[in-house]
Amino acid sequence: MLKTRKGSPDFSGYGRLLRLTWPIIIQQLFSAGISSADVIMLNSVGQSAMAAGSLAAQYSNILYMVLYGLGTGVTMLSAQYWGKRDLASIQKVQGIAFRFSIPVSALFAAGAFLAPELMMRVFTTEAELIELGSIYLRAVAVSYLCWGISEVYLSALRSVERVVISTVLNVSALLLNIVLNAALVFGWFGLPRMGIAGVALATSISRVVQLFACILVSFLSKDVHLRLSDMFQRNRLLMRDFISMALPAMGNDVVWGLGFSMYSVIMGHLGSDVVAANSVVTVVRNLGTVCSFAISGATGIILGKELGAGRFEEAEADASRALRMSVAAGFLGSAVIAALIPFVLSYASLNETAMGYLRIMMYINVYYIMGTAVNTTLIAGVFRAGGDSRFGFLCDTIDMWCYGVPLGFFAAFVLKLPPMWVYFLLCTDEFVKWPWVLSHYRKKKWVRNITRETAADRA
Repeated sequence: MLKTRKGSPDFSGYGRLLRLTWPIIIQQLFSAGISSADVIMLNSVGQSAMAAGSLAAQYSNILYMVLYGLGTGVTMLSAQYWGKRDLASIQKVQGIAFRFSIPVSALFAAGAFLAPELMMRVFTTEAELIELGSIYLRAVAVSYLCWGISEVYLSALRSVERVVISTVLNVSALLLNIVLNAALVFGWFGLPRMGIAGVALATSISRVVQLFACILVSFLSKDVHLRLSDMFQRNRLLMRDFISMALPAMGNDVVWGLGFSMYSVIMGHLGSDVVAANSVVTVVRNLGTVCSFAISGATGIILGKELGAGRFEEAEADASRALRMSVAAGFLGSAVIAALIPFVLSYASLNETAMGYLRIMMYINVYYIMGTAVNTTLIAGVFRAGGDSRFGFLCDTIDMWCYGVPLGFFAAFVLKLPPMWVYFLLCTDEFVKWPWVLSHYRKKKWVRNITRETAADRA
């Protein structure tokens, strides 16, 4: 750690991290709030609607992982170019990301609109859940395409430290989503009561509005502009860097997201009671990880800027601070979940069996948060800041697909263990990779400048 006079620790680095962390915390809180609002409103519709909405939302979660991975890839490269104040390269990086995000989002939208029943059968065989989930998917389809554009642009804004603007745009969309959720589910303002379809339609409307807001901000911005024409700008050097560094980051998040979706597949075939309980506990877990994901995002921006400017010692010191903050965030997240247990158990309108599952799942997540906090900060924050995304991709591929998913299937369908034993085993995945992740952090392979000289001007 850097020292100030008389050998005292330098706390200014924590201040830099916190200044970028707090807007992201607000954004994460509102994102978790949307999930909470969806569950609360679908809970009022019925347990089946809540379970179906939870399963259908797995596709949103998978797409989120794709877009989040692309977004962190944009941040990874752009934050370092921001350290050199090379805005032309940042624009080109954003355009390259659009070449991936828009086709993928269009594919998800087409699938949700044209073949929702087929998509639901991946997660469940119960006819009622398939029918309700299909209604949700058709109504939410348009949001996927808008999301593919706005998420990349917001990531570019964050990479040039316009975190507050990015947060305001996200929070505004989320607030609109909450209001529309209530209006369309409960029939406020003379609108029809649409049930599960209302939740999905609210999401679509808010995403469309968010995209228009991004376009408006782009016109007023002095730094980064939302230009789809950048998709067609060719730059072999930046494309090579994006493919070698940013795409593994996307692959990492997709592998991780698909792994969690496979966990949902496993639990979906253990019965609707398990699915309903998991839909509630997922919301609570998201609240518990708010600070961890915020620290990860802030760490990637600050370290990227420092590495791009060649300030390696500063970057190492800030990485050490971020790791300490992630441990504190893990303890805080555990405390939040523990404190929410009595409130959640008193609120949830589940049957007796599902309530029993919910209680056990909540206690399991009290410890699970710590594993998530440390790994997220190091893999998605520290390592990616220096372009070291392949490690995370390899690490999570082995952890999820050679350990977590096979273990879950074996425990559920071969050993036929009780559902909560299966869930407990699935929640050991984050701790299995701790030794590997911490060892990689100490090797400091991530401490490097990945920018190129005048990259934007070279074909």
